Amino acid sequence: MIRIRARLGEGRTSIEVDGHEGGVEDGRVCAAITAITQTALLGLEQYAQQFPDLVSVEITTE
Repeated sequence: MIRIRARLGEGRTSIEVDGHEGGVEDGRVCAAITAITQTALLGLEQYAQQFPDLVSVEITTE
């Protein structure tokens, strides 16, 4: 099971993705969720590089 939790607040959004599909659909669902998530992060990083005074992206590894 892949779990996606989105929290929306006043001027804030957080998204947490965890889990794994467990081999169903030959990994396509997991791959799709990963691709969408990574694309969003890469896009935000690019925007932060273009506008460093306006946007800051912090990605940590646990």
